[in-house]
Amino acid sequence: MNTRFSWFNVTSIVLGFAFLYIPILLLVIYSFNDSKLVTVWGGWSTKWYEGLLKNDALIDAAGVTVRVALVSATIATILGTLAAIVLIRLGRFRGRTLFSGLVFAPLVMPEVITGLSLLLLFVALGFDRGFWTVTIAHATFSMCFAAVVVQSRLLDFDKSVEEAAMDLGAPPLRTFMEVTLPIIAPAVISAWLLAFTLSLDDLVIASFTTGPGATTLPIKIYSQVRLGVTPEINAISTVMIAFVTVGVLLASYMTKRSSMLREREKRAVDAGAA
Repeated sequence: MNTRFSWFNVTSIVLGFAFLYIPILLLVIYSFNDSKLVTVWGGWSTKWYEGLLKNDALIDAAGVTVRVALVSATIATILGTLAAIVLIRLGRFRGRTLFSGLVFAPLVMPEVITGLSLLLLFVALGFDRGFWTVTIAHATFSMCFAAVVVQSRLLDFDKSVEEAAMDLGAPPLRTFMEVTLPIIAPAVISAWLLAFTLSLDDLVIASFTTGPGATTLPIKIYSQVRLGVTPEINAISTVMIAFVTVGVLLASYMTKRSSMLREREKRAVDAGAA
């Protein structure tokens, strides 16, 4: 008997996915609830989404969150791409182990420790906590994720394409900008989307590094939930789920497209060699 499709495995998978996604589905459904009580269904309505447009506090928090995510994701992608290039292209060099450990440390570091250490750093340097401290903190912990994504693409990169460009007289910088970067662009875009998504829903690190006038949406939602869940919280949470879902789908599409480009590149090289 093929145990791979046994009833036990199927039941376990169904229960696991149900445990993960049924609460999210209920949250989305109750965001269209006409009743003020989140546990009592009062019919379908979109008035809580209309109420979001009049809630200046939530709109301001959402604006701060998006701005932080855009800037931090861009910084993290640039630094992560450079770190991946150093680790892949420079080979063995003195301090490589230390450098690699510093780049990937946030992957295994608890967010509480990362947030507390950054808070102590900003206090020691005399930085006023606000937009830029949250942005730097998000770029710090998301850079390692961007480096992993780009590094995985560079591992099987065909260097003969770069060598051909340099043989034709292109300098290294031009070769990177016009040859290497377009080829690894799907991985870079996927890294940016991943960093953007991580910044968008971060709560722990932002709570340590935020300040007056820089309250992010997760922090705002958490502070209101402590006083009781309201239908508007369900509505804004549904909007966040939609944003994150779109980001994940785009990242998956970019990853799939990157793999397809690698296959085409490999077939072209094999055909040229033949």
